[in-house]
Amino acid sequence: MLSATLCLCFAATPVALRAQSSAGQDMKNAGHDTKQAAKDTGSATKKTAKKAGHNVKKDTKKATHKTAQKTKQTSQKVEDKTKPQ
Repeated sequence: MLSATLCLCFAATPVALRAQSSAGQDMKNAGHDTKQAAKDTGSATKKTAKKAGHNVKKDTKKATHKTAQKTKQTSQKVEDKTKPQ
């Protein structure tokens, strides 16, 4: 009876230790997953900001050129109207 009890105790011990290490590993995995999610979010934010910045630059340049062109057209009209005949 004593030997059966000892065998049962030793047989149950590794299972309990494995359950504890499994919970610890689950916590580590959760931490790693959280870290990776934060990296992915940061990368996506950087990519979006970079793309938006390029679009702003392109649109600003386009607007500046169009404004300069219209200013030139308008000044030409004024010059033509005020030319002595």
